[in-house]
Amino acid sequence: MIKVSRDISQIKPYVPGKPISELERELGISGAIKLASNENPLGPSKKAMEAIRNGLKTVSRYPDGGGFSLKEALAEKWKVDAGQVLLGNGSNEIIELLVRTFIMPGDEAIMAKPTFSLYRLMLQSGHGKSIEVPLKSGCHDLVGMKKAITDKTKLIFICNPNNPTGTVIRKKEVQMFLSKLPKRILVVFDEAYAEYVTDTDYPDSIASLKKGAPLIMLRTFSKIYGLAGLRIGYGIAHPEVISYMNRVRQPFNSNLPGQLGALAALSDEAHYAQSRAVNQKGKSALYRFFDALKITYYPTESNFIYFYFKGAHPDIGVKIHKGLLEKGVIIRHFGGPFLRVTIGRPSENKRFMNALNDILLTVKKQNPDQGI
Repeated sequence: MIKVSRDISQIKPYVPGKPISELERELGISGAIKLASNENPLGPSKKAMEAIRNGLKTVSRYPDGGGFSLKEALAEKWKVDAGQVLLGNGSNEIIELLVRTFIMPGDEAIMAKPTFSLYRLMLQSGHGKSIEVPLKSGCHDLVGMKKAITDKTKLIFICNPNNPTGTVIRKKEVQMFLSKLPKRILVVFDEAYAEYVTDTDYPDSIASLKKGAPLIMLRTFSKIYGLAGLRIGYGIAHPEVISYMNRVRQPFNSNLPGQLGALAALSDEAHYAQSRAVNQKGKSALYRFFDALKITYYPTESNFIYFYFKGAHPDIGVKIHKGLLEKGVIIRHFGGPFLRVTIGRPSENKRFMNALNDILLTVKKQNPDQGI
């Protein structure tokens, strides 16, 4: 048997949200809905779909390996040089490239707990060490993260808004955190959900970058732009950082339909605005529902809500997740009483609320000691 390092053998693979087709096949049902992977319930814009369809005529050819047109458009959007833009097979690939480029065996990367699990997974696969700093009231503890810096620290991952809690850190906190930070450390601002943010005090990563802060900003077309299936994301950093990452990047890592769809999506302001409006309306409806049932949740700046049952039996999360699946509603369970639901269309939100309410009534009747 081929031997692998302990770092690789002990990795627990990333588990994505259960596909609708799989649940329907398992339970012999139809009409299931998925509110587990934070996808845009409206799907992509019509402009993006038209560009993708037109581009299918040339899929026998390799895509532009440099992604010239999309990089130019992104450079114009953010007022940076095109040499500061890196395209990826989703922003996930850029996280992997960061580890491959900058982490040597034994190096450390600091991150929150809980946060996006891919940081830890990629770091472990790159033989680095994860330093996890617990959240404070659902938010990044930047003071604690700064105290965790050692001479082995190479990367600091900040997911803002944070996945799974949906919380944000604000300008003043970020400015204080970046001040006097060693230039040898690269701060990764993963802003996959930034387009949903309504907080006017949300940090401007690009402004900090232009002032010389050692950071890279990650964005994706998988969320508000509705192109999750095409896997297209990007990062913006100092040209030297991008240059090093390009040396380990696979050729043609961003596919042709993804490049074309993303380029068209950037120009569709109406779809962008509608997606934000649908999200805000759904968020308000879910807040009212959770408040009425006295379910604890973190106010979110993203397109999902992290909720839990304070003081309830630890098994409650499993029971609710399983019960929802049986009703054809897929959400995400994070262990214990912690769950996350994606904000969907009004009809999807209503179905989730009705299903959860029925399950809670049943659980209370059968197990009055559950603490809910």
